[in-house]
Amino acid sequence: MTSAASAHRTGGLNTLVISGRVDAERAELTPCGELVHGCAETLARTLAELPPTITRVDLDMGGVHFMDTAGLQFLDVLGDFARQRFVTVTTTNWNGQPRRILELAGLDTADPLRTAPHPGPEPAQPSGPAPSAVALERAERLHVLQEEVEQLRQAIASRPVIDQARGILMATHGCTSDEAWHILRETSQLSNTKLRDVAAAVTASAKPDGPRPSPALREALQRAITRRGRT
Repeated sequence: MTSAASAHRTGGLNTLVISGRVDAERAELTPCGELVHGCAETLARTLAELPPTITRVDLDMGGVHFMDTAGLQFLDVLGDFARQRFVTVTTTNWNGQPRRILELAGLDTADPLRTAPHPGPEPAQPSGPAPSAVALERAERLHVLQEEVEQLRQAIASRPVIDQARGILMATHGCTSDEAWHILRETSQLSNTKLRDVAAAVTASAKPDGPRPSPALREALQRAITRRGRT
């Protein structure tokens, strides 16, 4: 006999839903949304509702599309639950940006609840004017990760104004949080404007004496809203 794990949502516009199936000894959970502020509390409530006979909890993380440092608290809650209840806990199917954050944190992307092994020392390379292929690959990888860290920092810094703009679109056009996000993103693409700047223009225009967005931005926004209405 199976039952559905209760779905919980974080407050505000950042949504995390945890659903799944539970039987006498195993829980299969499927988080969907974002691992941001409040996700650890959502997880803790879900785990607290599991029956005491549970011996294994498996989480499919394929539905998680964004993760900031709060995602590490999510993993801490899972680790504490595993130790306190003496159960096996796995998290699999990490993809996209959350997977890269795990890599940056030095965690095993196949199972971040165990620490990724540190590579051994690099074999000695013969001296010469050209750097080794291993050194070049490592330098390139470091550069890519540094760029992604900076992009993540910018994304985190932009989240408040983006969330405000999503709320304004939801209230004005009666759309969902996801639909508002797609409207902002499509407006950014159509107008060749940074997403944060689009969100700032929408937020500013909602104030009583706020400036209207530029004609090009208004046209792109209207096209995006119209397209969402047809889907």
